[in-house]
Amino acid sequence: MKSLRFASAEALASHPQVALQSLDSVAHNLYPLLFKASYLLERAEVIRALLRRWPLEEFRLGALLGPSTDHAADLRDRACRACLEACLRGLADHVLRGTGPRRLQLADLTGVRDVQVQQCPCRRALGRWGRTELLARTCCELQADPRTARHSVKVLADIFVTDGNFQLVVQALGPAASTPPLRLRCLSFRADSLEPGQLLQVLCLAGPGELRRLQVVHNVRLHAGHVQQLLAQLHFPQLVSLTLPARAFDPPPACAPAPEGEDSLLTSIAWQLSQMTQLTELSVAFSTLTGNVQKLLRPLRTPLRALDLANCSLNHADMAFLADCAHAAHLEVLDLSGHSLVHLFPSSFFRLLGRASQTLRVLTLEECGIEDRHLSTLILALGPCQQLQELRFLGNPLSASALRRLFLALCELPKLWWVEFPVPKDCYPEGAAYPQDELAMSKFDQQKYDLIAEDLRGVLLRAGRDDIQVSTPVFGSFDPDIQETSNELGVFLLQAFRTALENFSLALKQME
Repeated sequence: MKSLRFASAEALASHPQVALQSLDSVAHNLYPLLFKASYLLERAEVIRALLRRWPLEEFRLGALLGPSTDHAADLRDRACRACLEACLRGLADHVLRGTGPRRLQLADLTGVRDVQVQQCPCRRALGRWGRTELLARTCCELQADPRTARHSVKVLADIFVTDGNFQLVVQALGPAASTPPLRLRCLSFRADSLEPGQLLQVLCLAGPGELRRLQVVHNVRLHAGHVQQLLAQLHFPQLVSLTLPARAFDPPPACAPAPEGEDSLLTSIAWQLSQMTQLTELSVAFSTLTGNVQKLLRPLRTPLRALDLANCSLNHADMAFLADCAHAAHLEVLDLSGHSLVHLFPSSFFRLLGRASQTLRVLTLEECGIEDRHLSTLILALGPCQQLQELRFLGNPLSASALRRLFLALCELPKLWWVEFPVPKDCYPEGAAYPQDELAMSKFDQQKYDLIAEDLRGVLLRAGRDDIQVSTPVFGSFDPDIQETSNELGVFLLQAFRTALENFSLALKQME
């Protein structure tokens, strides 16, 4: 549905030349409407002109593209390259504008969502890394522009930094002799393929005091010493969400393993985390935490709403702590993949889901060794989770009959709408080993799988739950950030492999 006002704005935006000639006569409170209409129609020239003349004190991209009383459609999942480039060019024009009023104080460029299938007509998306590079390049060009900027605007952005755009981002964030035309501030920061020193440098410039989300992922090789140094030197008073890369709690190479219960680095890290009074989301997947979950989580001052402990080698003490700790009753998102939960820790797992049942919305249990014989326990544990919306349990050796029984039970969860289920073990050669590598995972009987999947959808349909979407993303869910930077990550991995071979060869020569 759209209002008459929006229809009028759409009609004007559909004739760019008329719109450009009429902007000075448009009421200021209609600029947001005309912007959304222009974005919907991908009228880049109108968008640029709107930003150049923007008459309001704030420009908030996510709010402008979201649903409103004038236009119910949500355009935030349209990361349209042409439109976003026009926004930045218009913003640059605004600060360099020689005449006319310049009221704009804040440009919030956050709120755009990256999705697998772009809904914009041009189908040309600009991902988070591309948006970072474009914004950084615009900032640098303005800093170097011989024309003196008549106005300075604070810009809020979600930043994605890799080695490929590191220098450009550092230059954009770096101190200038005078107030820069665009004062870049980061609300969300993602880092990949950086050295620890590069990460520390760019975070210092990014303004850690305003940061809400920090993701350090994949190819940033941190150990416990790096993490402790990072948290000790920088302070993140507003940080809500923290993601650390794999093996982030391993001891530094030169340090001997700490005696059990005496890990001073982990103790220091836990204390630094406890100073983040806004922290409610923590992801430390693929870090060895055997027997140390209590040491890491107990000092936290605020209950966690999201916790990712996938493949952290948890033991009985860790699971017992999770089941009884204060965080359990507040968890909304939980990932315990890679642990034999139902087999090794049935009582703790059952107790944990029971305590989280009133809040838990997203549960991930991939490669947890869940077999047909564990199904009754799993169904019983999931029963109280009436708020559950998403369930992922790929990589578990379940038969078609077991999945059918599980789907019948899932129909009783009223808010469930998304399920990722494994390829039934019936579709693999008899005796196939679990967990599977990628090659083994891909070698299944596709025709048999299609028949079983159709039967499972029929179970949902007959129960009146056709609202539940089901899928089997064999190689994992779509990750827009990895998709966008896959070429750079591939080069980084090849370089790391070559370095490892060179070190191995050198070690062999020294042994000789």
